[in-house]
Amino acid sequence: MSLEASNAPITHFANCHVGIFAQLDRMGDLPALLGPAAQARKIAEQSLAFFSTGMYTHHSEEEKDLFPAVRASANAGAERLKVEALIEQLTQNHRSLEKLWESLEPSLRKVAKGQDAMLDVTALHAMIERYQSHAKLEEQEFLPLAQMILGRNDNHMAALGLTLHMRHVPHFAAHI
Repeated sequence: MSLEASNAPITHFANCHVGIFAQLDRMGDLPALLGPAAQARKIAEQSLAFFSTGMYTHHSEEEKDLFPAVRASANAGAERLKVEALIEQLTQNHRSLEKLWESLEPSLRKVAKGQDAMLDVTALHAMIERYQSHAKLEEQEFLPLAQMILGRNDNHMAALGLTLHMRHVPHFAAHI
């Protein structure tokens, strides 16, 4: 029997240890990876909770309450044309953002559950960039214009405030 043949069983055990050492090294990386994995789940859960309902409610309130109030109070001519153009753009943005969200939502649900997910990174970045741009347009152009238009008549501003308040007040069944 050759020396090599007589060492084969020992070599076999030594080769197994190579795999064991490699797996132990990977396993040693787990603690560092658990934090980011838990953070990814938490961010996905928070995003789902926020955008799955909050975004639609926000868009609805703007479209049913704010936009019509500003449109109705705007002066005829250039002011009303500007209001109409902004409302059209913002409403189109809403539909586009909602569609983009709906494309991301299934993958985010998987991430929130800790499941493997193919997250469309391009769509995710588009959602972030488009929503930031949309919100800036509202903050820098539409809301100051709405403030100016509705602010000319305290009753118009009060009516909008009451509408929003009533929408958020819990409804109770009447007692008979």
